[in-house]
Amino acid sequence: MNSIFCDWERNSKNLKGRVILFSFRLAHLATRNRILFLILLPHLVTHRIFIEWLLGVEIPWKTSIGEGLIIYHGHALVINDASKIGKNCTLRHCTTIGNKQLSDLSFSDCPIIGDNVDIGSNVCIIGPITIGDNVKIGAGSVVVKSIPSNSIAVGNPARII
Repeated sequence: MNSIFCDWERNSKNLKGRVILFSFRLAHLATRNRILFLILLPHLVTHRIFIEWLLGVEIPWKTSIGEGLIIYHGHALVINDASKIGKNCTLRHCTTIGNKQLSDLSFSDCPIIGDNVDIGSNVCIIGPITIGDNVKIGAGSVVVKSIPSNSIAVGNPARII
């Protein structure tokens, strides 16, 4: 049960973030085996309707996210289910993390985000890229190239400063 509350402390003054992440972590348990999937099926439907449709936060239950995630101002947040996010990351509103369309039927791989990454509001991280550990990405940045660890990236397209 501890894994369901692994984001609880870091979102101590953020009730909306707690609700979103509790629902995600509970839904994510369905990836462990078929029996849990069947038991949690009603919650998966509830998660989709309440968190994704009503709150506008698309975090599919299959997404791989490390413990300690913070979601500030949970709204208009879209994460592709093939994306990977490390431990102790921070996400803000109006952020997109996903793949890019290569042709009518072809899509790229999704980003892999390291540990302790702080992502500002209105950021797009798109394509088969890697964001290193301890990276800060400024608000409004469009990240289409990999960023090394211990960097700060800003702008459109994002550049390291």
